[in-house]
Amino acid sequence: MFDALSNRLNNVFRRLGGTPRLDEDNIQEGLREVRMALLEADVNLQVVKNFTEKVRERALGQEVIKNLTPGQHLIKVVNEELTELLGGEFKGLDFSGPEPHLIMMVGLQGSGKTTSSAKLADFLRRQKMRPYLVPLDVYRPAAIDQLQTLGAQLDVPVYPTKPNDNPVEVVREAVKDAKARQCTVLVLDTAGRLHVDAELMQELVEIKGKVNPEEILFVADAMTGQDAVTAADAFNKALGITGVVLTKMDGDARGGAALSIKSVSGAQVKFVGVGEKIEDLELFYPDRIAGRILGMGDMLTLIEKAQEHIDQEEAEELSRKMLSAEFNLEDFREQMRKIRSMGPLEGLLKLIPGMGARREKMGNMAPPEKEMAKVEAIINSMTRE
Repeated sequence: MFDALSNRLNNVFRRLGGTPRLDEDNIQEGLREVRMALLEADVNLQVVKNFTEKVRERALGQEVIKNLTPGQHLIKVVNEELTELLGGEFKGLDFSGPEPHLIMMVGLQGSGKTTSSAKLADFLRRQKMRPYLVPLDVYRPAAIDQLQTLGAQLDVPVYPTKPNDNPVEVVREAVKDAKARQCTVLVLDTAGRLHVDAELMQELVEIKGKVNPEEILFVADAMTGQDAVTAADAFNKALGITGVVLTKMDGDARGGAALSIKSVSGAQVKFVGVGEKIEDLELFYPDRIAGRILGMGDMLTLIEKAQEHIDQEEAEELSRKMLSAEFNLEDFREQMRKIRSMGPLEGLLKLIPGMGARREKMGNMAPPEKEMAKVEAIINSMTRE
């Protein structure tokens, strides 16, 4: 999503890298490019103005650190300000209250609330919690059916909501049922509308008033850009949202919503949807995202992906086999499967520091996703002997 912005910013830093010192003129020239890059990424105009002014003041007001070139110094300043713009310090979900905890998912129709509710349940389950899904979109039977289907796939209990039930009563009964099942967290999939209206907000305010959820997460489609930011602001004023889930972050939108939403609405982005699979939900770390945008990679996320998908004992056994020349095609196939389970290879390359710039030089040489599938098919077609 941030590829275009990342390329533009890296071009600016490359040009400034050869200057002997930073002064008003070359900083203004560089920030003009940064400003254009942010505006093209659909970042809110006032957010862009405030961001570039802060960077200018800091770049001129500080001595260039020893062993850093002027260009590197500017990258350092932009990285710190970009991290702040994206939300600053990482904040996870608040589970300080008594169990069962309540997470209320809100947002406009079509933003991906129901899918995100299931993804969140899967995330919580992997964190050794016991989630319970509650469909509250009583006006759309298909939304209830969808959540029940997703719950069955995940083996997560779903409250049997019926069309035209009272949402407040459903939540009350669901809390009792969750306690009986010893579930630790309820994910409430609320109703949406095509646009913000008084009727929707009143219903959500009533639900909030009756059950007092610890988290109210606004689900926004990142592809809608500034519309998502405007909607987040409206929901925040009415409900006091505690965080944002940005969906479709794997798309080709320009990323303006992610960069603007904290400054405009005051709400922190806590999760991002990075694919269509249930497991494609990631925690949003502002410092790591800033590093990706500036081409610095994100080794911590890469390590976490590896730890999640690759068993340490299996990895050590494969390493032993390679060193003792026992590594065979079965092991090779298993290794390919593990790598592919971590996500698209192109996405993994972006997490490696320095690979952003190298990917440009690679041109049309895309990572061999299809070739790996072919090799696996060839191995599968053979007998072990």
